[in-house]
Amino acid sequence: MSHSTSAAANATRVAPAIEPPRAYPAKPSDVFLFGTCVLDLFFPSAGMDAIRLLEREGIRVHFPQAQSCCGQPAYTSGYTDEAREVARAQLALFAGEWPVVVPSGSCAGMFRHHYFELFKDEPQTLSQVESLAARTFELAEFLLNVCRVQLHDGGAPVKVALHTSCSARREMNTHLHGRALLAQLDGVERVDHDHESECCGFGGAFSVRMPDISGAMVKDKTAALKGSGAAEVVSADCGCLLNINGCFEKQGERLRGEHLASFLLRRTAAGAGEGKEGVRQ
Repeated sequence: MSHSTSAAANATRVAPAIEPPRAYPAKPSDVFLFGTCVLDLFFPSAGMDAIRLLEREGIRVHFPQAQSCCGQPAYTSGYTDEAREVARAQLALFAGEWPVVVPSGSCAGMFRHHYFELFKDEPQTLSQVESLAARTFELAEFLLNVCRVQLHDGGAPVKVALHTSCSARREMNTHLHGRALLAQLDGVERVDHDHESECCGFGGAFSVRMPDISGAMVKDKTAALKGSGAAEVVSADCGCLLNINGCFEKQGERLRGEHLASFLLRRTAAGAGEGKEGVRQ
């Protein structure tokens, strides 16, 4: 039976065009930190460690207290109006010229890519979206390409597995930035693991709507991490850490994942006396 279609063959399977290399600014004196809702609720110490890393580079960190979610859970669940309302509040909070540093590639990707879709019918708002997108950097990307950090490892030799969220890999190249920072640490051997590019099963609301599928995916992920021979697991995405660590705990495993910011700060022996200026609101 013949049929016709307006779409090219396998059109939905074609990868999107690769963006041109990003132009990076000089290191600024001030930045905003967008903490993300998951980090704020479940990994606040990682947020503080991100601030300490930035302050160690001589940067003043501003944390607007009214910030909330980037809107990604509502957006990916089809609640576009609700996502737009949340996004509009973040646009107002992070106006200006300062870069916005985000310790999560998926949330940074929401700012940089998906706000354009949310506000495509609001030309006036799109100018704000364009400004925010241009100023948004995932934490590892910012440390590597804007601060141009040179890390000096003070820890014992260790094998580490790096996990990056699937959306962060696609939208922000977070896996490349994380690898480059870990490569600066002399005592750290990064080991590859099976299923590295695959989703851990969290997917925000996906893990709630599809718990059986999510559970199977995270079992595959944790098995691959354990099989890699790594003594530690590092990730730059708190949603993934929440899912992976929960599975490790349920399995009775001692292995746990740590946010990249905390791992870098610990390995580079940042003292408790650093970051005395505190966080500006």
